[in-house]
Amino acid sequence: MIRVLLADDHAVVRTGFRLLLQSHPEVSVVAEADSGEAACQLYAELSPDVVVIDIAMPGMGGLEALRRIRARNDQARILTLSAHDDPMHARRSLQEGALGFLSKRSAPEALFEAINCVAAGRRYLDAALAQKLALAEFEGKSPVERLSEREFDVFVRLAGGSTVQRIAQDLKLSASTVGTHLYNIKQKLGVENQSELTLIAIRHGLIEA
Repeated sequence: MIRVLLADDHAVVRTGFRLLLQSHPEVSVVAEADSGEAACQLYAELSPDVVVIDIAMPGMGGLEALRRIRARNDQARILTLSAHDDPMHARRSLQEGALGFLSKRSAPEALFEAINCVAAGRRYLDAALAQKLALAEFEGKSPVERLSEREFDVFVRLAGGSTVQRIAQDLKLSASTVGTHLYNIKQKLGVENQSELTLIAIRHGLIEA
C-alpha cells in the first residue's frame, strides 16, 4: 500500500485526485493539506510514503514546504505539481529534491504512474516535459536560470504581485533579506521595477497573464 499525502490549496483539485486514486487499491490517500504549512505538519505526524504537493500555494508555498520536508527527512519521496508545464518549475523542483514533477494538464492516468514511480524511488517526468528540459539545456540558460533557489522563489512571488513584507512573512525571512534578494534579482535580470519582473515571468510561463 502506497500512503499518499495530497497538498493543494484547491479543494476541487484534491477531490479530483482522490477520486482518481480510489480506483487503484494499492494507493491510499491518508491526509489532505491546503497549504505548505499544513503539508509540513501532516508529514511530521503521518510519515506518508509519497507527498503530492502543488508548487503554487498561499503562504510558504510548495517549494518552501518541499525544502522543509526534505530538511526533516532527506529520503522523503515528493511529487510536485504545477498548473504550468514549463521546464523551469520542473528543474527547480528536482534541484530541491523532488523525485518527480507533474503538470496538472497531464492525462489523468499520469498521476498514478507518477506516484508509483516516486514511491519506488524513481524519477518521473512526462516525455513532453523531458523534451522541453533537454531543449532548454541545448539552447542555453536564460537569465532567470542564473537566480539562486531562494531568489527564484522570491522572483516568482514578486512577479505574481506579492509585497516584500508578505514574502518575508510567508518565508520566515526579514524584510531586509527579501530586499537584498530583490536587489540581486533586478541586477541579474537587468530590470528596474516589478512590472518588468512580471513580464519576464509571463514570458517564461512561470505565471499567467
